[in-house]
Amino acid sequence: MTETDIFNAIIEKEGDYINLPADKGGATRWGITEQVARAHGYAGAMAELPQATALTILYNDYWSGPRLDRLAQVSQAIAVKLCDTGVNMGPVPAISWLQRWLNAFSQQQKLYGRLIADGNIGPLTLSALDIFLTQRGAEGERVMLKALNCSQGARYLQITESRPQNQAFIYGWIKERVTL
Repeated sequence: MTETDIFNAIIEKEGDYINLPADKGGATRWGITEQVARAHGYAGAMAELPQATALTILYNDYWSGPRLDRLAQVSQAIAVKLCDTGVNMGPVPAISWLQRWLNAFSQQQKLYGRLIADGNIGPLTLSALDIFLTQRGAEGERVMLKALNCSQGARYLQITESRPQNQAFIYGWIKERVTL
């Protein structure tokens, strides 16, 4: 899967322009909120945000910026999952979940040292994932993806319980984002 494939899949999930009153993200096109677009210097109407601009933002803020491009060298499937989750709720929570799960799977730090779940991908996180996948193989990658889905689903439930307006979105979040 190329980076173009990754972002085209995200754009397909996110869809074109939306501006729903119940959505805290406000005006959004191609998965890019108005706040993010403005931070990148886009001054036009959100309904007209060019797809090329959205792709550049997706790449910079949700792939290369959080170093998922480096993580993809260890596991593309996990990097793609974290990127998709990051677009929906920010890269820091998604990467923090990976670090927390790696800690839980470290066999009481016999495989690798404890990670700080800071949401930043650095050499320790990359090394821990590499060691985990070397020990567990393809099955380990599938288990990690399931674990990340558990965290994501729990987060969706938490934000919906704390903000009832999100009930309008939770079904779609689970359907589109918590993948098998």
